[in-house]
Amino acid sequence: QVQLVESGGGLVQAGGSLRLSCVASGTIITLHTMGWYRQAPGHQRDLVAEITRGGTANYADSVKGRFTISRDDAKKTVYLQMNSLKPEDTAVYFCNVEAGTWSTVRTYWGQGTQVSVSS
Repeated sequence: QVQLVESGGGLVQAGGSLRLSCVASGTIITLHTMGWYRQAPGHQRDLVAEITRGGTANYADSVKGRFTISRDDAKKTVYLQMNSLKPEDTAVYFCNVEAGTWSTVRTYWGQGTQVSVSS
């Protein structure tokens, strides 16, 4: 079993910055694509950014140039540096990790961390 624990969310003024972290634990043999999604009230859960095992990053158009995703496989951690935050970035942010254990490869979700940006 794999567990994901997110941290770093909070309340910030527009223009500010936050850094989200997501640590994976459990019997993990390989880490594949790691990413962040977000869900605002009344909206679907959308991809924010993802990074492959080889380090290739992909971003939603709305966050390009403001957010940076990175990973540290030795620490089994994925980060999301969020700069120049806007009120429309307000949402619950979920970590998403594709991980391989002894028996399977599947995708896991964290519990979510709230990011609120005030105008």
